Amino acid sequence: MSIPSEPIGSLPRTPDVLNAMSGGDSTALAKAVDVAVRESVEALEAAGSPVADGDQAKAGAWTYPFDGADHLDPDGVAVPYADGHQRRLPSLAEGPFRYRTHAEQYLRAAQKYATVPVKQAVAAPSALSLLYPPSGIAGYPREQFVADLLDEAERDVRGCLDAGAHRVQLDLEVARLSLKLDPSGGVLEQFVELDNQLLARFSEAERARIGVHTGPGGDRHSTHSLDVDYAGLLPQLFRLTVGNFYLQLASEPDPERVLSLVAQQLRPGIRVFVGVTDPTDPRVESAEQVRDRVLLAARHIPVDQLGTCDDTGFAPYADDRSTSRETALAKIRARLRGTALAAAQLGV
Repeated sequence: MSIPSEPIGSLPRTPDVLNAMSGGDSTALAKAVDVAVRESVEALEAAGSPVADGDQAKAGAWTYPFDGADHLDPDGVAVPYADGHQRRLPSLAEGPFRYRTHAEQYLRAAQKYATVPVKQAVAAPSALSLLYPPSGIAGYPREQFVADLLDEAERDVRGCLDAGAHRVQLDLEVARLSLKLDPSGGVLEQFVELDNQLLARFSEAERARIGVHTGPGGDRHSTHSLDVDYAGLLPQLFRLTVGNFYLQLASEPDPERVLSLVAQQLRPGIRVFVGVTDPTDPRVESAEQVRDRVLLAARHIPVDQLGTCDDTGFAPYADDRSTSRETALAKIRARLRGTALAAAQLGV
């Protein structure tokens, strides 16, 4: 496919995985996850996806580093969604901060079954920085927390790169949310500076294999920050020194306006993957609808810098059962077919 197309990640977990997650039997969970990873990779390859993703073990798309930790306070930052439900992040109760799980293990689990390249989503350090409480932690200053966080995040990303990940995708959906929590943009600027500190630890060639995904969130067919104007986010976001940007676009009320803003931020050597399917919408897009979205994007983004993706993962939180695996795969097939139709029409 001359216009690359990639999944964002987080296919809905299989019923066996969800049942095992709530059952407390680690052996049963490991077996269910292994089967689900194989089925997920095989399904993506059968759909014609040139890139696979096998995340099935994560309880949350970016909570995996601390899931199961016993030094967390459950009453951290609240993330409110438009439909009224909320997710609440924990806060760190004591130091030091260490990852309990690194994403390399998810990557290697998928690579066992894949015959195409595999990408891996990881938690951005800026998102994990929300774990540190505003009141501080006695004997563990924020400066030490940030140093520990960056060391752990580097190990997370480098482990995936060294294991042969096609791309490593930093999940940064909280970037848009930060403008809702802090309209001045100060928190967003801190997020970008922190993530760039991480990226500075990698070579230019390595950063070409790293990307960042952002959007208004997606959970139970709802979003947390779709009402926040992209205009305040994109100039800061494109300061990140990654080679790839994955942007939610299909659910935007005025995608052409967003594309014009993206065009103002383009620089040589980066690729922008635009969302052409909306996991928060239960309706499955047609290939022709996707084609038209790609053609619209190509009016603003040079084709050699353009890619397509889904707006977000289909189940960033494992307990989100709002989208079936069948619907998710149907949307992925539409993305791939529509992207191919657009590429043929563009003659690339």
